[in-house]
Amino acid sequence: MNPRMTHPVMLLPDAMKALHALSRAASGVPPVLQQLVHLRASQINGCSVCVEMHSEELKREGESDKRIFAVAAWRESPWFDDDERAALALTEAVTRIADKADPVPDEIWNEAARHFDEATLAALVIQIGAINIWNRLNATTRQVAGQWAA
Repeated sequence: MNPRMTHPVMLLPDAMKALHALSRAASGVPPVLQQLVHLRASQINGCSVCVEMHSEELKREGESDKRIFAVAAWRESPWFDDDERAALALTEAVTRIADKADPVPDEIWNEAARHFDEATLAALVIQIGAINIWNRLNATTRQVAGQWAA
């Protein structure tokens, strides 16, 4: 497998800076939760680069393989707390925004708002948007897992 082109952020360094600045601006999400959200969106979007990257980040944060493997089936898994479940539900809704007439129903929003203060919720929404941007860049240009760090 080969990428279609050099990664767009390598060709446009200001885009790389902007995306990193966006993520830094939304730093209010706890690291493990941020990585769980990034992993789930990446699974949905089929971004192998990000699935690998965020799985590795979760390992570095001390997460078990059991929890990492179960992110794709978080609803049926006992290994996620209520905060994580609320964030993962929001992640799925935002990532699949075009799939429903009401893409982020009040039930999902209200549950997330029950678990996170407004600043953390804002950071979470930005983090979800940011990972979706990365997923789309990687999937569109067919970036290859394992080659990003190289």
